[in-house]
Amino acid sequence: MTLPGLPAGATDPCVHCGFCLPSCASYRVLGTEMDSPRGRIHALKAIEAGELPLDATVAKHFDTCLGCLACVTACPSGVRYDQLIEATRPKLNAPELRSPAANAFRRLLFALLPYPRRLRAALSPLRLYAGTPLQGLVRRSGLTRLLGPQIEALERLLPPLAPEAFRDGFPAVVPAQGERRARVGLVLGCVQRLFDPEVNAAAVRVLSANGIEVVIPAEQGCCGAVTHHQGEEEHTRQLADALVQSFRAVVGPGRPAGPEPLDAVLVAASGCGHTMKAYDHLASRGFPAPVADIHEFLVRLGLSEGFRQQLQALPHADGSTANAERPLPVAFHDACHMIHGQGLHSEPRDLLRAIPHLTLSEAFEAGVCCGSAGIYNLVQPEEAAELGRIKAADLAGTGAALVASANIGCTMQLRRHLDGEAAAALPVLHPIQLLDRSWRAGGSAAAAEPR
Repeated sequence: MTLPGLPAGATDPCVHCGFCLPSCASYRVLGTEMDSPRGRIHALKAIEAGELPLDATVAKHFDTCLGCLACVTACPSGVRYDQLIEATRPKLNAPELRSPAANAFRRLLFALLPYPRRLRAALSPLRLYAGTPLQGLVRRSGLTRLLGPQIEALERLLPPLAPEAFRDGFPAVVPAQGERRARVGLVLGCVQRLFDPEVNAAAVRVLSANGIEVVIPAEQGCCGAVTHHQGEEEHTRQLADALVQSFRAVVGPGRPAGPEPLDAVLVAASGCGHTMKAYDHLASRGFPAPVADIHEFLVRLGLSEGFRQQLQALPHADGSTANAERPLPVAFHDACHMIHGQGLHSEPRDLLRAIPHLTLSEAFEAGVCCGSAGIYNLVQPEEAAELGRIKAADLAGTGAALVASANIGCTMQLRRHLDGEAAAALPVLHPIQLLDRSWRAGGSAAAAEPR
């Protein structure tokens, strides 16, 4: 099998120097050349030359790639490995390249994760289990191991399910507080709205408090990131087109959200943002406004003066409020699709630094993937678990009191491995949640709460 979809000459700049190896998460845990960017590029060249078949054995080495894009950042020769792996992944979905069980498990994930209504229906029976003493007992007993590594990985990521996870409850338009400075759309995401609904609620409050009107289409679905990162091209296009249409259906003359245009379409999950910024070739048409990560947009617009004045120091775990003598140390986790995929590094840090008496602690290996990588921690659970343990130990070693993570997949992965498995158990929160808590600590009533 050849790979006709590869960009012409995309492998040529690689000089096999090995600078990508220290940054590669799969090479970090597997230690084999074929499970590194350099090895995979060697394989691609051999496949293109007809010297190597793309069979199940070779495909496994591409499946170990997390698609974290750290090698793109590290490469001194400008090799676009992101383009190479994106062109290769659709070919890996040929049914003969994976076992029937692996194909069935992927079909199950793609039938559930991108569809909030289906996912809510599937999770509803688990509301009396997730986050309860029963779940802890089952985990300690080892019963989940009997279900196989992939189902065990699913269960280990299952968080407590809040009532808000089963309803969105936002109005179609959340007005800006005070003078309106901007008008944006907000993508809620699929996994985030179920497994961490407070992030979207915090995002709406922070945006509104900064004089930003927020448009939230009720019928919006998944952005397609979960399928995009696995090379499911047609499925991704369908999801992307549906999401774009949900915004176009409510914004414009005679439409529910009003005729005025949007300044941007925002999202608070960096994996989603990375995919949405690629809609020029993934979707039939784009959003009615440019896509921006929420941190990126807030930094570009600037926090309003009234919002800044109301920010207050956050409490320590013992209840004491952070102060100049005892600031609150926070470790920021760089999600791969934020730092490597979108080139966003300073923006979330700038927002966190606006919180009084908060100090940032940097991980030693900030650019190495945590092992989440979309569905990677479900389909490659052993490799992902090892990466999760490494990342948890790194973050715990900063001495921080909590971790800030701006991607839902990373957050779930980190919570699993920071829950007693590292040197310390640390809470993991979204930067926007911390900004929201600081603002609300200033005494303002919570605006734009879900109904």
